Amino acid sequence: MPTFNIIDYGRNWTNMTTTGARAIIFTGGRLDDWALKYIQPGDLLIGADNGAAYLTERGYSLYAALGDFDSVTDSMKESIRANSGQFIECDPVMKDASDTQMAFEFALRQNPAAIVICGALGSRFDHSLSNVQLLVKALDRRIDCMIADEHNEITIAGANRPVQITRKHFAYASLLPLSSTVTGVTLEGFRYPLDNATLTLGNSLSVSNELIADEGVVSVQTGKLLVIQSKDECD
Repeated sequence: MPTFNIIDYGRNWTNMTTTGARAIIFTGGRLDDWALKYIQPGDLLIGADNGAAYLTERGYSLYAALGDFDSVTDSMKESIRANSGQFIECDPVMKDASDTQMAFEFALRQNPAAIVICGALGSRFDHSLSNVQLLVKALDRRIDCMIADEHNEITIAGANRPVQITRKHFAYASLLPLSSTVTGVTLEGFRYPLDNATLTLGNSLSVSNELIADEGVVSVQTGKLLVIQSKDECD
């Protein structure tokens, strides 16, 4: 089985120009029924390793399944293969990207209107942080991207790429710089407004803000800013 390389291996992937279609990735972190609520008609369902098994077990057909599939049984792997438009397997050792990144890079090549990633947060903080950093690649491609779990929705704002969020069931909205300095931060619809503010890495000034309007807008002039809506475990 060949070594997985995003550039070389990716040349064999099908490219598709979509019109308003989202790509929704299910990967191998924490998944439960909450994740199924993110699926909308017309979404391109992409499963990464155990995330593909999660969808297949619940009767979904996948646009694509990718990964080393070292966390599923042989019979489940064959079931995933039979229910996927594209099945891309790589060696579990000789590869240079995680299953989640593999699925994310594949999703980018489909030119989607947006990407949603479910199951990208879990007990492995290294994997979780690596997955959050994928948002930067989506921002650079000017593709809206969100990571979601039962208690959080995470997206990213950048220069000329404001983020609009809705209140939903989340109690808090936090802003965390992903670059050393973020300038021109302006908030609309928040309890604690900011107007052309500067946020720096390691400063907690913008943690645990709240939406007071049904919708809020986060704008920045320079830098990259994580926008995290969250709720407590007991909510």
